[in-house]
Amino acid sequence: MDRTMIYLLTGALLSTIVIECGVLLLLGEKRRRVYLLSAVVNVVTNLPLNLYLMFVRNTWPVLLFGEAMVVVFEAAVYYGLIRNMRQALVYSLLCNAISFLVGVLIQLMRV
Repeated sequence: MDRTMIYLLTGALLSTIVIECGVLLLLGEKRRRVYLLSAVVNVVTNLPLNLYLMFVRNTWPVLLFGEAMVVVFEAAVYYGLIRNMRQALVYSLLCNAISFLVGVLIQLMRV
């Protein structure tokens, strides 16, 4: 793996963490453990998904399937901490949808 790939992965991860913590803040989340969990779960999901997308044919169906798997996994992890399935799903869906859309907008601006 070259430096460019490492910079891209690191940038994607850090921006995702910042965006998703911002979403949690806008949703009124006050528990520090939820923010820490969000950062940790993004390390576990963001890096593997982006690595996978770098090495396979990156099509919309593949990308959307990967994002759906991330949403399901993250919702389960959030549920483990907050014990409220509806809130866990809202957190996971909104955080991932907004960070995904910001990523798409960034890619479109680069073209």
